[in-house]
Amino acid sequence: MTNEPQTIQWGHGTLAAEFSLTGDGVIRLARLGSPGDVPDEHDPGAAVPLVAVTAVGHGRWWSGNRFIHSVIGERLRYRTHRSTHEDGWHVLTVELDDPETGLVAEVVYGSPDGVPALRGEVVLRNEGDTTLHLQAVSSLAVGGLTPARADALDDADLLWADNDWFAECRWQRRPLRLTSPALTRRVRMSNGRGAFVLAGQGVWSSCGQLPMGGLADRRTGRAWVWQVEHNGGGWRWECGEREGAAYLAAFGPCDGHHGWHHALEPGAEFRTVPVSLAFSSDGGTDVAFAALTDYRRATRRPHPDHERLPVIFNDYMNCLMGDPTTAKLLPLIDAAAEAGAEYFVIDAGWYAEEAENWWDTVGLWEASHSRFPGPRGLHEVLDRIRERGMVPGLWLEPEVIGVRSTVADALPEEAFFRRDGVRVVESGRYHLDLRHPAARAHLDRVVDRLVGEWGVGYLKLDHNIDVGVGTSGHPGESPGAGLLGHNRAQLDWLDGVLDRHPHLVVENCASGGMRMDHALLSRLQVQSTSDQESLVLYAPIAAAAPTAVTPEQGAVWAYPQPDDSLDEVAFTMVNALLGRVHLSGRIPELRPEARALVHEAVTVYKSIRADLPRAVPVWPLGLPAWDDPWIALALRTPATTYLTAWRRPGTEDTATLRLPHLLGADVVVDLLYPGAGRAATTWHPDTAELTLTLPAAPSAVLLRLRRSGADAG
Repeated sequence: MTNEPQTIQWGHGTLAAEFSLTGDGVIRLARLGSPGDVPDEHDPGAAVPLVAVTAVGHGRWWSGNRFIHSVIGERLRYRTHRSTHEDGWHVLTVELDDPETGLVAEVVYGSPDGVPALRGEVVLRNEGDTTLHLQAVSSLAVGGLTPARADALDDADLLWADNDWFAECRWQRRPLRLTSPALTRRVRMSNGRGAFVLAGQGVWSSCGQLPMGGLADRRTGRAWVWQVEHNGGGWRWECGEREGAAYLAAFGPCDGHHGWHHALEPGAEFRTVPVSLAFSSDGGTDVAFAALTDYRRATRRPHPDHERLPVIFNDYMNCLMGDPTTAKLLPLIDAAAEAGAEYFVIDAGWYAEEAENWWDTVGLWEASHSRFPGPRGLHEVLDRIRERGMVPGLWLEPEVIGVRSTVADALPEEAFFRRDGVRVVESGRYHLDLRHPAARAHLDRVVDRLVGEWGVGYLKLDHNIDVGVGTSGHPGESPGAGLLGHNRAQLDWLDGVLDRHPHLVVENCASGGMRMDHALLSRLQVQSTSDQESLVLYAPIAAAAPTAVTPEQGAVWAYPQPDDSLDEVAFTMVNALLGRVHLSGRIPELRPEARALVHEAVTVYKSIRADLPRAVPVWPLGLPAWDDPWIALALRTPATTYLTAWRRPGTEDTATLRLPHLLGADVVVDLLYPGAGRAATTWHPDTAELTLTLPAAPSAVLLRLRRSGADAG
């Protein structure tokens, strides 16, 4: 290697990365953005190592709340790099080594054609002669997220999403300077010790916060959004200031937050969980989320459901609520078929006798006799679903076994989560460890019976307990390492299920949206967005859901009730029309005009659903806050924009919605639903604003905006 600094260029038509390589082997990602971006005068990205690694005996050189300052990360030196382009996927691998420990790090960057997004993973390999006890390894570390000018950090806002049961996808925004304040240059060390840090814990990946974040420049419109692609709670990201610019460092599990450490023996390898980062050079967070939406579509398992978007009726929410019987289900099946549903899912309770407290007896997954008393039992109901032209589905909570279940004694101890040699118990349940062949074989037998023998075409996979940091089921294993092993085995098990049953539709649920992560959504077809029972409170969740899940995967409950007003019936139906319709509620009891509104909504949905798998989200009023009186979500395609708008009680009857992608265009606005609604609209092409009036509250509408005349081309 020469002593002269070198640069390595990599990317494609919508992404450009430049690495700086010094003569002594120090390599940094100096610039990341669009190919046409004007480079900064300085390269603040060059201050951040490509990977941060802490291990026992090799900690950080600058203590504090930041993991980016790792000793091993600073010691790593360039060895080689290689790039490939196959099947529309660009990959750059940069190989580094630490001369002191013999640790080799392969930093792997990937990006799909035409998408301004970057995925990062790190593979560590111990080429030394002593075991390294890893404590934290970054998956992606990027500096230079803000320009090099002195005041750029003052214009930067951090974004994150609080996420709780009944209250998912609540995006927050605050200035970066509140957690990374400006420090005077007269001190010897201008780098602070703090950063903004989020970490997920336990087996729910999105309990507390989504495994996501963002950074936006208020002045330039430059924006970044990122996601940790991990199906367990072990994740962490930090965003702060280093050498005058903002940086991101994202991790899977680590020692401090998750009880994770990993003994990397000589010759062994360890791979981190993926992290992806999408960006917009000047279009703000809407354009960055659009890029992340495209990335998610490019990196998930293909499945026909992603294009078909069938309407799903599920008997749970504001309906049977876990108490299904033959007598209760038959009229619901008929009403769902008449409304246009194409799948009918029997939710929780189908496996439990009516007098049984089923919570701590689950695990065998056999049909109840008392709930389905006829000679064919549950099969009478499944047959009725098929006779009415729908595909039957069932609810399943596969990873748990009730403490009073016969399965609890039939499986070996090693098939369960354990700590200190004792089975972990949470809320009357044990948790399966899917690394064990007996646990996996048990679930395979259940799924193959329900799908292969019973003819079930839809499984709703739920998960309703949090067993903490994990399992130390293997000798010398930390709980966090055990949980990571189970998480990876869960993904492998799901791949096996879908390999055997390629047309099976699988829903991801965990007490609503407590496992809303791309690791699972890259495999599964449908995501439960919430268990929220209030139609008015569901609106901000439905509007913000496309930040976390593609529209064609995000299932939203639409559950009209007999005592709802017609405006409320339309409101709850609108909640679901730009996602996946999860129809429920007591629709056989609706009065005729209310039932007609339900049928109309399903018909309208079927007329637009072919556009949704290629549409990207826009928020004409900004990302919704929990108490916003007006809420809006749009999905845009090159030719058409679909817009849902909700007016909640306690606000004026008119709102102004901004749609900058239609600036200057002559637009035709169509009211799609409800057809007899009283909405009034005015389009202002010079400002790309739509004035919308809804005289009643609560009320909601679905609009279609089309370019007219010459603009249509």
